[in-house]
Amino acid sequence: MNVRCSHCQTVFRVDPRKVPQGGVRARCSVCRGVFAVVAEESSPPSMQAVPAAAVAAVSGATEAFSAPVSSTLVPPPPPPPVAPPSSAPPVQPAAARAAGGAKPRFGVQDPETKARRLARALVSDMVTYHPERQGRGLRDGSLRHEFREEIRKSWEEYVEQVGKDMAHGTSFFRDALNEILARGQKIF
Repeated sequence: MNVRCSHCQTVFRVDPRKVPQGGVRARCSVCRGVFAVVAEESSPPSMQAVPAAAVAAVSGATEAFSAPVSSTLVPPPPPPPVAPPSSAPPVQPAAARAAGGAKPRFGVQDPETKARRLARALVSDMVTYHPERQGRGLRDGSLRHEFREEIRKSWEEYVEQVGKDMAHGTSFFRDALNEILARGQKIF
């Protein structure tokens, strides 16, 4: 079944067998919004071509049932209560705990991957907003001077988000500057 994030309208494919009867709350991997996912009702029978003779026979039979019926309908039972989300951390399966050094779960980034991606994103933003300055700096050999202020601001943001140890202990930011801003040249 397909579900749609109520915040950003992204559509996700969900196995209906994995959705409990009372529904479940899900977090959108795109906008991080939380939305409800409810189990689909069983699909109605498909409409098939029926011969006209069969329709006539049934329509004659339904006239007998056209008399008013007493309105003693029984209300459907209330849905089972949904437990509020607990603040306890999720429990890992025993196999995952035993693996220890196994690959991290989908969507969870290790700190080095996060630092590398952030460095590349910050430097890519510089190029996106100032392509003419990049071209001029590469042509004149003044790339460091042209982007001095942007590099300083991006470095401060990088250090704030990944921490001093990671920022100073790796070359991710410098590598991104050389690869993206300097277009492969070793300038930084």
